Amino acid sequence: MVQKTAVVIGANGAIGKALVNQYLRLNYQVVAISSGKLNVAHPMLTKFITDYSRDSIQDLSNRIARIYPNTAYVTVCNGILHTENHMPEKKIEAFDEAYFNALLQANTMTPFLWLQAFMPHLLSTNTPCVFTALSARIGSISDNQLGGWYSYRASKAALNMLFKTASVELQRRRCNVKLMLFHPGTTDSALSKPFQNNVPQDKLFKPEFVAQQLHQLQTSRVFDGDVDYIDWQGESIEW
Repeated sequence: MVQKTAVVIGANGAIGKALVNQYLRLNYQVVAISSGKLNVAHPMLTKFITDYSRDSIQDLSNRIARIYPNTAYVTVCNGILHTENHMPEKKIEAFDEAYFNALLQANTMTPFLWLQAFMPHLLSTNTPCVFTALSARIGSISDNQLGGWYSYRASKAALNMLFKTASVELQRRRCNVKLMLFHPGTTDSALSKPFQNNVPQDKLFKPEFVAQQLHQLQTSRVFDGDVDYIDWQGESIEW
C-alpha cells in the first residue's frame, strides 16, 4: 500500500495543529508548514518553517512534491480576522487600507500562492489530491444580511472567487485535483477569541472536532471538476 501524504500549511494555528494530529493518528505521512516552531514530534511528521514569501512558498512546494509525490491532501489553514490595532469594521468610516491589505495577504493571497506553487505537481501526479483552503460563510455575497466586517468579508469573497475560477481552469486542463473551501464554524481559537462571548456554547467548536469533520469531508469529495464551498457539516454554502 502506497503511503499517502497530508500537507498542513499554517500548522501552528488551532485548526492546523489539530489537523496535524488528526492525520498522524490516521497514519499519514504529514508535512507541517508554519511561520514558527511547531511543538509536535512524531516519526511520521516533517516540519518546515516559512516566511510565506513567494520564493519560500515556491521552494517548499517543489521540495514537498519531490520528496512526497503521493500527496493526497493539501490544506491551507492560514487566516486572520483582527490585528493588534484593528478589529472588524462596523461602519464605513472604520475602513482602513492597511488592515484591509493585511487580511487580503493572509486570507486570499497566501492560499492562492500555495495553489499556484503546487500546480506543476498537481498537473503531473497520479495521486488524486484534495486541495483545501479555510474560507468562511461570511464570504458569501448572497448570504450577507448583516453588513459590516468589510475587510474580512471581502478577503474571503475574493478567495472564493479565485478558487471557483481555478476550478474551471483545472477541469479544462484535466488536473487530478479537487478544490474545497471549508467553513469551520466558530472554532475555539485566537481568531475567534474576542467574539466568543456572543457564541452559544454548543456552537463554539473545539479544534479537534473541526479537524475530524474537515478530514471526513476531504475523504468523501467527488472529483467532478468543481469547487466545493461547504460548512463543517458538509452543507453547501451559497456563493
